[in-house]
Amino acid sequence: MKTKTLVKKKYKRQDNIAAYLMLSPWIAGFILMWLIPMVISIYYSFTDFNLLNKPQFIGVDNYVRALTGDKTFYKALGVTFAYVFALVPLRLAFALFVAMLLNKKHKGLGLYRTLYYVPSIIGGSIAVSVVWKQMFGNQGVIMSLLGSLGIDQKVSFLGNTHTALGVIVVMGVWQFGSSMLIFLSALKQIPYSLYESAMVDGAKPWKVFTKITLPMLTPTIFFNLILQIINGFRVFTESYVITDGGPLDSTLSYVLYLYRRAFTYFDMGYSCALAWILVAIVGVFTVFLFKTQNNWVHYEAGRD
Repeated sequence: MKTKTLVKKKYKRQDNIAAYLMLSPWIAGFILMWLIPMVISIYYSFTDFNLLNKPQFIGVDNYVRALTGDKTFYKALGVTFAYVFALVPLRLAFALFVAMLLNKKHKGLGLYRTLYYVPSIIGGSIAVSVVWKQMFGNQGVIMSLLGSLGIDQKVSFLGNTHTALGVIVVMGVWQFGSSMLIFLSALKQIPYSLYESAMVDGAKPWKVFTKITLPMLTPTIFFNLILQIINGFRVFTESYVITDGGPLDSTLSYVLYLYRRAFTYFDMGYSCALAWILVAIVGVFTVFLFKTQNNWVHYEAGRD
């Protein structure tokens, strides 16, 4: 009996060693590419560091400066909040709509799914942002189209402080593919017997959607909501390439402002503090969603 126990321990130890060996590339990458830079960033956020001289420890001065004396900080934060609150509902609603269309049997369904997912693959690239900039610029396709329809638009959408952010939001909504695939997968998990019962009872399509489809999708909506909020606060490429924060900082995203403080003004310590303020903001939103999920997320097996 004792020998058998020793043999089991030996095999268990060998399995653990094999597992850690398999995980070692990921662990090394996590430590080198995430953990160490995070610790360094936290330290720099409490220093006055311009990338040229040695960092000087100044305590929480960078955080106080951001929260009390930096008007551009609040401007960038406001733009980012407006972007997130406009983008997330529109992207999720559009993704769910397309997912429900693709959930039905059609010829060439696989091709349609691929085509709808393509924008999410290429949407965040520099090249697509440049194309988007050209489309909505003064000599772009959109302006030419409006001119041919007799609409005299003297200022392009990107040159107007009231519409520039909307262009970036539309581009973000266009990249709905990943959310759509997640919704599509969840739709296929809803038991068809529920729909059959609704049809027997004579339920109208809107009732079926609100009483069956939507409640069954709430865990997926919750998952997508968290992902899209995090991605929304991280918007950078579109703001940087298409408008460079203009006009008049109307599209100055938080991450773009953070980038400018670090690599334009060489204010790395302050930039690191801005980064951790963003982490805190995203953390607050995430905690809030988790705290409120019991009120609107319906799990099939229930929650303890």
